[in-house]
Amino acid sequence: MHISDGVLSAPVLAVGWIITAVFIALAIRWSKKKGIEVEVIPKLSVMTAVFFVVCLVHIPIGPTCVHFILAGLLGIILGILAYPAIFIGLVLQAFLFQFGGITTIGVNTVNVGIPALIAYVIFQRGMKSELLSSRGGFSAGVFGAIAGGVAVLMVAVFTAGALIASGEEFTGVATALVVAHIPVMIIEAIVIGFIVTFLVRVKPEVIGSLGGNKK
Repeated sequence: MHISDGVLSAPVLAVGWIITAVFIALAIRWSKKKGIEVEVIPKLSVMTAVFFVVCLVHIPIGPTCVHFILAGLLGIILGILAYPAIFIGLVLQAFLFQFGGITTIGVNTVNVGIPALIAYVIFQRGMKSELLSSRGGFSAGVFGAIAGGVAVLMVAVFTAGALIASGEEFTGVATALVVAHIPVMIIEAIVIGFIVTFLVRVKPEVIGSLGGNKK
């Protein structure tokens, strides 16, 4: 998911930075409006660290790479705050380990951040579905798995789209990237499903869409 410097076209880079700036501004505005409870700060820090570490183990594929992402888990737990958390993680990875480009941080954040937010929406709406009579751990796990799997697929598609938008010569790499993330999607869906099930049963307030980020 980490696209290197010198790969993307200037228009794609510009759009990435603009979108990232807008979402970070929205996250900050939301935080000021709702207020951030004290317990949210360590949760934000922990999830940023989790994202930072899990992405470091990767397999290079052309100008990008394949690795576990956990974007869906960040979205489910942090809600809109997942976007700035992912941005911070990518900045640290780029400057400390030269993992991913510096000019591409904006685009890379879009590629991971927006799927994380969509995962949050999927999970939240699923748990509020009128078809559910309760918010049991099993139902939460199912929707967590769906949200997590969809997030990985979208991250791969977004990254592939950014590459193709910068040049048709990246079509082959983009296709390989999406295919390579299919097993990642399945594994993350299962892992996130179990994690969400456990958290909902043991400490439900940790889950953003069950009230963790609301005041």
